Amino acid sequence: MKKNTPKIQARTVITAHANADFDALAGIIAASKLYPDAVLIFPGSQEKNLRNFYIQSTTYLFNFKNFKDIDPDAVEQLVVVDTRQKSRVPHVRPLLEKPGITIHTYDHHPDTDEDIKADKEVVLPWGSSAAILVNEMKNKGVEVGPEEATIIGLGIFEDTGGFSFSSTTHHDFEAAAWLRERGMDLEVIADILSRELSAEQISILGDLLNNATTHDIHGVEVVVTEVSTDTFVPDFAFLIHKMMDVEDIQVLFALGRMGDRIHMVARSRNPDVNVGLICSSLGGGGHAYAASATIKEKTLAEVRDDLFALFYSQINPQIVVKNLISSPPIVIEDDKPIDKAVELMTRFGLKGVPVVRAGTMECVGFIEQKIVDKASSHKLGHLAVSEYMASRFETVAPDVDLYTVMEIVLGKRQRMLPVVENGSLTGIITRTDLVNLLVEEPARIPESLHPERTRERNIESFMRHRMDRPIIDQLIHLGEIAEEGGFEVYVVGGFVRDILLDRPNQDIDLVVEGDGIAFARLLAKKLKGRVKAHRKFKTAVVLYGDDQRIDVATARLEYYQYPAALPTVELSSIKMDLFRRDFTINALALRLNPDRFANLVDFFGAERDIQNRRIRVLHSLSFVEDPTRILRAIRFEQRYDFEIGGQTMRLIKNALQLELFDKLSGSRITHELKLLSVEKHPAECFSRLSELRILEAIHPQLKMNTERGRTLAELERVYTWYSLLYLDRPADPWLLFFLGLTQGTKKDEAIDICKRLHFSPREEREVLMLRDLVGTCFMKLMGWQEGKSKLSEMFAVLDPMPVEGILFVMARSRKEHIRKNISQYLARLKDIEPDVSGQDLLKMGIPESPIMGQMLEAVRFAKIDGEVDTREQQIALVERMKRDFGDKLHER
Repeated sequence: MKKNTPKIQARTVITAHANADFDALAGIIAASKLYPDAVLIFPGSQEKNLRNFYIQSTTYLFNFKNFKDIDPDAVEQLVVVDTRQKSRVPHVRPLLEKPGITIHTYDHHPDTDEDIKADKEVVLPWGSSAAILVNEMKNKGVEVGPEEATIIGLGIFEDTGGFSFSSTTHHDFEAAAWLRERGMDLEVIADILSRELSAEQISILGDLLNNATTHDIHGVEVVVTEVSTDTFVPDFAFLIHKMMDVEDIQVLFALGRMGDRIHMVARSRNPDVNVGLICSSLGGGGHAYAASATIKEKTLAEVRDDLFALFYSQINPQIVVKNLISSPPIVIEDDKPIDKAVELMTRFGLKGVPVVRAGTMECVGFIEQKIVDKASSHKLGHLAVSEYMASRFETVAPDVDLYTVMEIVLGKRQRMLPVVENGSLTGIITRTDLVNLLVEEPARIPESLHPERTRERNIESFMRHRMDRPIIDQLIHLGEIAEEGGFEVYVVGGFVRDILLDRPNQDIDLVVEGDGIAFARLLAKKLKGRVKAHRKFKTAVVLYGDDQRIDVATARLEYYQYPAALPTVELSSIKMDLFRRDFTINALALRLNPDRFANLVDFFGAERDIQNRRIRVLHSLSFVEDPTRILRAIRFEQRYDFEIGGQTMRLIKNALQLELFDKLSGSRITHELKLLSVEKHPAECFSRLSELRILEAIHPQLKMNTERGRTLAELERVYTWYSLLYLDRPADPWLLFFLGLTQGTKKDEAIDICKRLHFSPREEREVLMLRDLVGTCFMKLMGWQEGKSKLSEMFAVLDPMPVEGILFVMARSRKEHIRKNISQYLARLKDIEPDVSGQDLLKMGIPESPIMGQMLEAVRFAKIDGEVDTREQQIALVERMKRDFGDKLHER
């Protein structure tokens, strides 16, 4: 767990009154469209009915925060909706009392004596606050999606009594009409507002929600829940309907033990699941989308078992094998020695491999790990695999049903089932694949390469709501090009992750099942670009347009020859390609081919980890193979405000105990540290590295202390300030933070750190010179006094230093007047030049000489000090200096 989680730095927050109703919730959501960078604060609701379930679901969906997680000092603007009374917003009282804060209010209630004094007030006597905010959105051209329109509409319908209250105005009708045009769902609104729940029903609904489990049945997500009571529950079906809406469930089966009977209610919004057929098999009936059954003389466990048997026989059974298949398979030829099989299984973590005839993909047997291990122990590793392989085995075609697979794998105990098409081996199904399908998903990814069952769903509508149209059009075009060339193409990694996180990311990385370089050439031809290929790694970059690029990789599996080594690359499938990645959240793929465009491929539970805000590695040797992944884990944890999972944290500590950082090259560590330094909050990243003792594992002298921590935090603020000036001289954040990380070290220690991080001789010289300049600068500025010393004296000290050194001095200085004058120097005074030039001095009879340079510098400093503002005053100063120098001007 992270310790001392930093407060959220929010410039603007939006909230409403305590004990909020739907109009308050709607107002907050609507205001978030007008203030897109704001953090939303929901004050809570005391409604003990269905409203509370719906509100909780909505606040989760829109990522509401608690005020205690916000840093009040960072807040500059407060937006309050559906009230103006101070007593109704006690949760944000610190902001109301904060001097200088900007306050905006949107309200439809009458004035009171305790109304907040706001900088902007939009107060209208309409039927709802939501309608007021809709009008603001209309005037500013702000759009909403169907979900947002429905939530905002709930506020209007509730506060106007479905347009029946006398307070209703024509503006409320117009706002509702505008929302209806944008997809407001009247059925949802009617269901939520039309009926209240009793205390008993609320309790049962809570049990149903708590007992719900989600199951992947042949690629379809099915939710099963159950509850037990001694008496009959009226309106059980009504509760199930509400549960589907609250949790946005597509397929739901609810089992209720009421007395001596089991009542089952089923609902489906997925055309692949006919709940009527399933319920009829249990003695009930109904439609494809709504059905029920009553079962006597069976326990809940027995009915549940019957239900799952029906799931696997009636939900998409025809595509089971195609979904389970591991393809292309890792194989060994029959004439290869057993030692080669041992190496292959060890490398990929396999318990067995199929054997093919040499030079073909004809499957002639399979060999298991226990056999090759025994053969090796008996010194038989030099013999051919064919000597000990299992040559009697069953195979299946890709389109067989699940029961055929179960009969062979479970009934005949054949651990490995080859999938053969037209005489060639196309894939493998293992016992692990089947078990993963039939039981609950394991809590952790297995350490072998036996793949988890995939979850694949289409997110095109989700993408269209969150992404710019040109990017979606580009992805569609890429898929069409792939289809034309006969390639299967995916966009992978961070781009897909950030779609789910609703974060901007335009770095498109493609993975091709097949020949990635060949696809890159086709793509470059279509885009009128060019290709830079890397044959060793089977990757390419397509360059086109105005500095645009697309990275293309061949689907591959990386394995490592020894800990901390660079990867060796082999051809593989998208499943294996994703498995080689660092963390589950980066192991996502999005299909681009037209027939399955925008299908999200998630083998390793990435969506679940994103929802749980968790960083998790894919297998237990991940950090052993590449310790730089530890630095990436910290980077992602801090960037997304996630937490490193418990098992992953244990693996980090294990890698540190093994001293794996000692095996890493300095250049690879430096690369990762540079990436950390350009994050939004690098100081927090380095603080986390220190907390986990990673910095001192890199080098003992990098161990953090209180003073270094303070300096790094101040460097972050100073660098952010300087970056916002958009000056021509950008600062290198890595050099800046390196000065902070090595603050207080001796010269020989700094040299040792430079060598550990593999700085080039030039980089090392520049760093050491900058450290000396900074030290000299501090010494010279110690005696500088505000009002007594001249600005030019400070600037003369700062001028020789690179901007990184100046920013470091600014961050380190404890004297506010020095920090203020340094900021003036950087922002506007460092580029001040005299209004007289060398040519002017030549015309005044001053020859070219070092004295001429001294005179020009003296004029510049006098201008900085405000002593000679005009050209005439500067010429007069030169004349005085000319007289003072006298004959020295002409000495050689």
